[in-house]
Amino acid sequence: MIGRTGIIRAAVAFALVALWEVTARFGVIDPFFFSSPSAVAGVLAQQFGRGTIWRHLLVTFQEALWGLAIGFVVGAALAWIATRSQTVADLLEPVLLLLNAVPRIVLAPIFVMWLGLGIQSKVAVSFFLVFVVIFFAVYAGIREVDRALVERLIILGGSWRDLLLDVYIPSVLSWVFASLRVAVGFAFTGAIVGEFVGSSAGLGYLMNFATGSQNASLLMSTVVLIMAFIAVLFAILERAERRLMAWK
Repeated sequence: MIGRTGIIRAAVAFALVALWEVTARFGVIDPFFFSSPSAVAGVLAQQFGRGTIWRHLLVTFQEALWGLAIGFVVGAALAWIATRSQTVADLLEPVLLLLNAVPRIVLAPIFVMWLGLGIQSKVAVSFFLVFVVIFFAVYAGIREVDRALVERLIILGGSWRDLLLDVYIPSVLSWVFASLRVAVGFAFTGAIVGEFVGSSAGLGYLMNFATGSQNASLLMSTVVLIMAFIAVLFAILERAERRLMAWK
């Protein structure tokens, strides 16, 4: 059932789309540069009707989801190791803080130069962006665990498995879910920016092609697709968070 907030959001979105369409039709904005919702819808219908969009969607999703998965696993594992070893933490923390300050856009050409124009370079960009976010989320979540609670569980005979399942994972989950929305966006950002720099398929390739050919409708339709699919992923994450955080 749609709540009041959902209705308000839908109404605001509809009003913005209607305003965009009206201003484009009456020449308030130039449709050549800004396109219009009807033109964007026409491009999307044509792409899905011909089936040409599926290849690009599959390529971008494959790159983004591989980067997200590998970045999550590696980031969480290294964060756990860093919390177990102060030496590792002292080595990793300043390096990752420095790397996190590097503008994301400069990573794509570096990885493309190192790994080529294939999927590896796009996965690498996505991985790096996700890895840093997840590392600090898990690291902070573990460090925030109440030490007194850990000591009580050990005194009562709890094993490392009990500590992991009953203390650390519940504590870390709230931090991870708060960061996953950022990580998902970064995963797609990495894949698309990598494609924009150099590729023969993917949504970033379509955006680059649309920019080069001054095709505003194709450009905006690609942006709409990216937003729509990320919104779907956010909805899935929100549902998973409600189920896994029900204990709260």
